[in-house]
Amino acid sequence: MAHDHPHPPGPLADASVRTARESDAPAVGLVQATVFREAYAGVLPGDVVDGFEPQAFASAWRRSLASPPAGVYRLLVACAGEQVVGFASIGPSQDPDASPETGELGVLGVHPQARRSGHGSRLLNAAVDTLRGAGAEALSTWVLADDEATRAFLMTAGLHPDGAFRDRVVSPDGTTAREVRLVADITAPPPA
Repeated sequence: MAHDHPHPPGPLADASVRTARESDAPAVGLVQATVFREAYAGVLPGDVVDGFEPQAFASAWRRSLASPPAGVYRLLVACAGEQVVGFASIGPSQDPDASPETGELGVLGVHPQARRSGHGSRLLNAAVDTLRGAGAEALSTWVLADDEATRAFLMTAGLHPDGAFRDRVVSPDGTTAREVRLVADITAPPPA
């Protein structure tokens, strides 16, 4: 059968974002361990970074997914076909200075081999849509102060630093990592 319009060569990628299931915990644990090892290398002592094991993260996510906290806490996963390649956790902001209408992006990570394919943007958009649907009017997240790539990605998406920072204890020996807060207004734009 002849067509009068061009088709891209090869198969198209099947990319999506959905709410995580308990069965996704091992894949999320693997992605988180990979992303955290990369992000914290040079920030934390090597033995701490080596301790970022997929099984430990998977166990924590499995427990959380089996008995989710009350409220708008969600774990979202980005998929390439059926394969989980990224994740984002969201919930109400835990910051003492946040309004009740502030949602928080707790963590967002995409496996290094799956980056630059739109998974991070899809996860961020789904996070904003989910939080907005639950009544959030603002979004906040914390990023490592020297993680320029993540900060640039989030700022390109519309978040900006609000001047807040914290030194979070990130290892048993008391090592801290400086984080900066990025925020955005996520109220729906008025209809045109």
